[in-house]
Amino acid sequence: MNVRRKLFITMITFIVGMGIIFAVVTQFLMRDVLQVMVEASRQDEIGEVSQSLKQYYEMNGDAWTGIEAYWTAHLPKMLEEKGASVILMSPDSHPVLTSGDTPFKKVQTFGIRSNLMLGERRIGTLIYHDEGAEFMSKLRIGVLSSTRFLLMIGTFVFVLVSLFLIYWLARRLTAPLRVLIPVLDRLGKGEYGIQAPVTSQDEYGKVAEAFNAMSGQLQQAESLRRNMAADVAHELRTPLTIISGKLELLQQEARPIPPEELLPLQDELIRLTRLVDELHQLSLAEAKKLPLERKPVDMLSLLERVVDHFAPDAQRKDVKLSLHSTSENTVLWVDAHRMTQVFYNLLTNAIRYTESGEVEVLIERQGDQHLRVSVRDTGMGIDAAHLPFLFERFYRMDEARARNSGGMGLGLAIAKQLILAHEGTIEVSSRLGEGSVFTVTLPFNKPTASE
Repeated sequence: MNVRRKLFITMITFIVGMGIIFAVVTQFLMRDVLQVMVEASRQDEIGEVSQSLKQYYEMNGDAWTGIEAYWTAHLPKMLEEKGASVILMSPDSHPVLTSGDTPFKKVQTFGIRSNLMLGERRIGTLIYHDEGAEFMSKLRIGVLSSTRFLLMIGTFVFVLVSLFLIYWLARRLTAPLRVLIPVLDRLGKGEYGIQAPVTSQDEYGKVAEAFNAMSGQLQQAESLRRNMAADVAHELRTPLTIISGKLELLQQEARPIPPEELLPLQDELIRLTRLVDELHQLSLAEAKKLPLERKPVDMLSLLERVVDHFAPDAQRKDVKLSLHSTSENTVLWVDAHRMTQVFYNLLTNAIRYTESGEVEVLIERQGDQHLRVSVRDTGMGIDAAHLPFLFERFYRMDEARARNSGGMGLGLAIAKQLILAHEGTIEVSSRLGEGSVFTVTLPFNKPTASE
């Protein structure tokens, strides 16, 4: 059963149930109110007769025997004046007294009933009848019949109108779901990137927007997955081709091999080893299984060592490399080796793409809980189209330049995963021709025992 039908059945059941309950409760209330009004019109007469009958019942030893003789001798004068008729019923509903000229059936139908109570015990039922009481009773019966008829008609019309309104409402409420279901089916069949129409700004619209974002991410992940094998093969092909060619050449020459001729082979083997190590490290980080040896580390001292390491490279390219700190406390609970690796990657890129410019590392506090480290350069900058993909594995802005300079497109991807493993964030902002800023934000808090 689909959602629309469930919603329709639930709502119509509720409406019908409430309509029936309303009609029944109204009928009972009207009946009781009208009964009180009828009894109130003859309250004095019924009270006088009831009092007389209860006195006789007590005096007669709690029995109704001889009541007819007593009633004939002590018939209230007011009943004679009104031409009233009376029926007295025993507790087991048998008549023990009839008085008056009105037919028995008529008195039962249009008379006013009143229970005779002696303390908490019911000793009988008095049915009082006269022309005025009969009129009031007929009026009560007519009003109840009319009310019952109107309630039935009103409930029927109300349910009928509700039926159409609920059907329309159920269709309208489930319309966005009916639109989304075919899109979900297509996504389930592997059509990643498909987008659902966003037709409203309510919860349905938010669901559609979340679905579109998820579909886009799945498309991106699928694209990365498909490109992964191609990228790895592409990275492996060059060193393997060089090694294979060199070995074939050496075999054909059939001569002793000088050690210096093995150096290119060793370089390519180093390149292969590095690629495999970085891929392994990236996989562990993404699976959150990368071991971390976290302890208190002074980030200022760590970055001083990193900057000193890159100072000769910066000097050769006429790049001014500097380190500044505006925070008094620069101690964080981090893995010093992993943090060194992150900033090695960031400074390698900053110096590589800066010619006769400046690279600055700035340490500053962000609020009470975080320390921010920014690596700024005045290099060539990055086109805005590349910024969303910089931290993806094997992504390069310039394929030829990256390969010639030895990059494999894994450095920033690894840096991001290492920062995430430390519950931090890494962001980039850049303008083409003006330079770039990579910002790393790390928490001061000590990791829990589970970490």
